Amino acid sequence: MTTSTQISHMNLQYSHTIGRGEQFGPGFTYPIQMARGEDDLMYVLCRSSEYRPEGTRIAVCTVDEEYVNVFARGVAQQGPHEYNFEDGSLVWPTCVAIDSQQNVYVCDEWLNRISIFSKEGEFLGKWEEREGEGDGEVNRPSGMAFDADDNLFLVDSLNHRIQKFTKDGKFLSKWGKEGSGDGEFNMPWGIDIDTHGNVYIADWRNDRIQKFNSDGVFLMKFGSSGSDEGQFNRPTDVAVDNAGIIYVADWLNDRIQVFDAQGSFMTLGTGEATVSKWGKDKLDANAEMWGERERAQGLDREKLFWAPSGIAVDDQNRIFVCEGPRNRIQVYRKQSATFAGPRL
Repeated sequence: MTTSTQISHMNLQYSHTIGRGEQFGPGFTYPIQMARGEDDLMYVLCRSSEYRPEGTRIAVCTVDEEYVNVFARGVAQQGPHEYNFEDGSLVWPTCVAIDSQQNVYVCDEWLNRISIFSKEGEFLGKWEEREGEGDGEVNRPSGMAFDADDNLFLVDSLNHRIQKFTKDGKFLSKWGKEGSGDGEFNMPWGIDIDTHGNVYIADWRNDRIQKFNSDGVFLMKFGSSGSDEGQFNRPTDVAVDNAGIIYVADWLNDRIQVFDAQGSFMTLGTGEATVSKWGKDKLDANAEMWGERERAQGLDREKLFWAPSGIAVDDQNRIFVCEGPRNRIQVYRKQSATFAGPRL
């Protein structure tokens, strides 16, 4: 069953929820970001926690919630609860991106490195660790996006800048510095690139979105600190669809917001989640859990977003919202523009 949320200027339709809390097999452990691949595949980045590093991994499933596989675990096996620093493993991953050959790139802010995998999860190589402030060096990388030419734009968070590389890791250019002026950043986080090659950055501590051309020339900004419409409280990610509509994960406001191509506010969403297919499978296998849910108080809040950290949109106008604390992804569809009148 689907429900519809009416909004001014456009309509978002809730589709379904993907995920359940699991360290292994079908499920996620603190999914913070995802990338869409071919054949409806989803590469979901699970960050887990210091206490359960074995849950750190890339979980692969389809949009219809069919489990495929898992790779790049935080530990080699299900054994000791300690980090694995070997090639092909993750510690504190922050972002996943896919190149034109469907290879999967994962950046890790603890290791300050980029790891590369095939679409099946085979480790292909890495950019050597390059911690620092110089050209091509990084300090806690947090976001990545490929342009149409397979150049990789990397958010270098604690260096407060954006760097551009070839897919093989050759440094090309950079822009930005710490500050609050146009083209300056304060711990930037998420990134996306539109069909024209323009770059959008979630400027995390400045509570705004900035837009640049592919050479780093400042084009526009929108947003300010707060909880009103069009304001942000630590935006973590940004996505742009083929029509130029901009979607923002408004992390500490527990919502997503939608803007037109000029950065004007269109709507916000607070979540409409239902129990996922994986969740129902687990509940059906443990019948007593259904009873516990019926007796639980405050279950109406379960549908709402809780600290959404990642947002993505595909070429079918499906919007994917990652919620780490709830171990799930909510999926929506963008409908044709409408006028729904004032929201109550």
